[in-house]
Amino acid sequence: MQIQLNQLMPIPLQDKLRQRSSDIWNQDVTFQPGSLVKIKAPSGTGKTTLIHYLYHIRYDYTGKVQVNGQPWQSYNKNEIAAMRQRDISIVFQDLRLFEQLSARENISLKRVMEPKPYYPAEKIDEMAARLNVSHILEQSGKTLSYGERQRIAIIRALVQPFQWLLMDEPFSHLDEENTQRAAALIADECKARNAGFILTDLDNDQHFPYDVHYHL
Repeated sequence: MQIQLNQLMPIPLQDKLRQRSSDIWNQDVTFQPGSLVKIKAPSGTGKTTLIHYLYHIRYDYTGKVQVNGQPWQSYNKNEIAAMRQRDISIVFQDLRLFEQLSARENISLKRVMEPKPYYPAEKIDEMAARLNVSHILEQSGKTLSYGERQRIAIIRALVQPFQWLLMDEPFSHLDEENTQRAAALIADECKARNAGFILTDLDNDQHFPYDVHYHL
C-alpha cells in the first residue's frame, strides 16, 4: 500500500505553517511500502493532525492524501473500514482505550474484528510478557497508568493485520527500558509482515533503523 501527500496543508494551521519550512506540509511526498518513516515535529506543528489525516478521521485540509493512487474521499465507508481492519493500524497519542473494559478486552477488540483473527488469543499473552504488562491484562482500563495504557495500545495495534502502522508519540510515557522493549516488538512485527510505519515524535531517537527522516 502506497501513501502519497500532494500539497497537503491543514486549514486551521495554514497561516502559521506557511511561515516555516516543512518536509511534509505543502509538499509532494510518497511513503514507500515497507519503509520505516520518522517525522520529527515540534509542538504545535500538526503531528497529531497529520496522523489523523493519514487515518482519514479528519478532513479539514487542502491538497490530497492518496492511498494506492486514489484520494481518501474516493473510497466509500465500507472500503475505508476494511482498510482500517486489514491494512492500516494506529497508536493514537491519546490512546483511546475503553476504560470500562479490561486491558485484555481492549486488545481483543482489534484481534477479533476479522472472521478469522490474524493471531490466536495466546499471542496477546506473549506480547504482554515482552512489554511487562502481563499482570495488568485483567484490570480495567481506568486503573492503568498512562505508561501501561501506552503499552496496551501498542499491543492492540499489533494484533491486527496491517501494511502500515501509524504511531503518534508512542513512547512518550515510557522509560528507556520499556521503550526499547516496545520498539523491539514493533520492529519484529513490521519485519514479519514486510510492513512499514510512520512515527511522529518531538525529538531524534535511535529506536529504529529508519529509512527516511522528515521534519514537519
